[in-house]
Amino acid sequence: MDNRYIKSIDTEFEKTIWQPFLKAIDDYRLVQNGDNVAVCISGGKDSMLLALLFSMLKSRGLYDIGVTYLCMDPGYTAVNRQKIEQNAAKLGIPAEIFESDIFESVFNIEKSPCYLCARMRRGHLYKNAQDRGCNKIALGHHFDDVIETILMSSLMSGQTRTMMPRLRSENFEGMQLIRPLYLVSERDIISWRDKNGLDFLACACKFTEHISKSEHESDSKRLLIKRLIASLEQDIPNVRENIFKSSEKLDINKLISIKK
Repeated sequence: MDNRYIKSIDTEFEKTIWQPFLKAIDDYRLVQNGDNVAVCISGGKDSMLLALLFSMLKSRGLYDIGVTYLCMDPGYTAVNRQKIEQNAAKLGIPAEIFESDIFESVFNIEKSPCYLCARMRRGHLYKNAQDRGCNKIALGHHFDDVIETILMSSLMSGQTRTMMPRLRSENFEGMQLIRPLYLVSERDIISWRDKNGLDFLACACKFTEHISKSEHESDSKRLLIKRLIASLEQDIPNVRENIFKSSEKLDINKLISIKK
């Protein structure tokens, strides 16, 4: 492994990546001594960075935990599979790869294939993590995913809700899902990737490859929200932080109703 990837986090990205990573773990009690965490690797920038951060967390003895680097191949092309393996080796991540046929299963689904794919992937990850003795799976959702979810819920479904930093599984007893990049901005992840000359996968499923060539690519709701936030940020410098805080500082006395 080339230590420059870790050194860049210790120096240039210490305040923007390493400290927010540790803060999320501490503030939301994401990791505790005795945990066995399965870090789920999709091959993208977020999960690859998450895996590297967990390797640093464990090697420095900050928590007495076990870590498994779990990667599901849901039907990647040979080229994409090879890219994941090469990037894992480059970062010194001992990824354990298992296979499934999820891409084939959802390819011909017309309604919400991405939603179905995500649910199926998560189920496979829970099961394989549990089979390996893990009690938590760690996903690479970051700060921007959180604030985009807040706005999407409000503007498109009329609900005040967000992406939680920690969830208990309803279907896999004793398992939890954690999001340690909860406070790490996507722009800082991109900056770390580009500064180190790394090239990771984007979404590599057959369905995405198909629609990316169509004229409807810009119809993505999340892309619309991402652009809205970027536009608002030009006039409201702290808009991203304010969106996040809006789900932390709810005044229940000034809400019409509350659903438990």
